[in-house]
This record gives sequence, structure tokens and C-alpha cells, in this order.
Amino acid sequence: MSNEIELRIPTLCDGMDVYRLVERCPPLDTNSSYCNILQCGHFAQTSVAAVMNGEIVGFISAYQKPEQANTLFVWQVAVDEKARGLGLASNMLMHILQRSQCENVNRLETTITEDNKGSWALFERLAKKLSTELNSSIWLEKQKHFDGQHESEALVSIGPFTIQQDKI
Repeated sequence: MSNEIELRIPTLCDGMDVYRLVERCPPLDTNSSYCNILQCGHFAQTSVAAVMNGEIVGFISAYQKPEQANTLFVWQVAVDEKARGLGLASNMLMHILQRSQCENVNRLETTITEDNKGSWALFERLAKKLSTELNSSIWLEKQKHFDGQHESEALVSIGPFTIQQDKI
């Protein structure tokens, strides 16, 4: 059995597998299965599925911001325990950024809670790899936006940067 991982554009049929992957990746917020299906359809060109031995072991949902086509917003990064420690999340991010769909992207944004050390490390490494700055500030506040039911989320901005497109 090979442990080779294929990175590809997700399809609608991947939605339920993505839903189950996110469930296996606490502390990620689970969305509805319908949401994950839409991510695999509407945002397929700016999202990525990582497949190992026929199973989705990684997924990034992202989209270009409607008002800022030069900005890719990364919604969620999920990596199954069996695929951790391989640099998969970084590879998936670069895979998306190198697609022709992202040829005008020179900024990336995401949100991260203060205690999510893994995500902070991932995006700090990405900024360093892209030779650019990472800036952050609280964007969604625990009390004001989440009615106290979710930790505050910092808006993380990386850029500007340039990427050589692979025309994927």
C-alpha cells in the first residue's frame, strides 16, 4: 500500500468525505455536510483535496474575496492524523496558490484563534516561504460576534507576494 498523496481539485462527490475529515480534526469547527459539499463545488478551483490510498486525508477550503480578487481567503485547513508531519498543509496551500485561478492573487487571509498554535506556525512558515509579512489583529470578537460561544478570531494577512503559476 502506497502512502503517496495526490493533490487535486475537489468534486461535489468529495463533500461528505470532507465533512467526515473535519469531524476527525478537532478543534476545527464542523460545518454542515451541505456546506462542505458547496465548498467542493462552488469553491473547487480555489480548494484542494489530498488523497492517500483512495481516502481524503487533507482538505483546504478557500475562495477569492468577491471585493478583492487579489486576495485568497483560506476558510479551513484539515489534515487527518495519519497524514500529519509530512508538510501536507503547506503543500496544499502552495498547490492552490500556483493554480491559474490564482494568477492575480498576491495576498492571503485567514482567521485563527489565539490558542491554535498549529495554524499560527503554518501561516508564519508560509509568510517566510513567500518572503513577505504576516500581520494580524482581532477581527471577530468572542462577545461581540460569537455571543461568547466561540473564541475570538484574529484576521491574519500575508502579502504582498508573487507566485509562479503552474497553470493547474
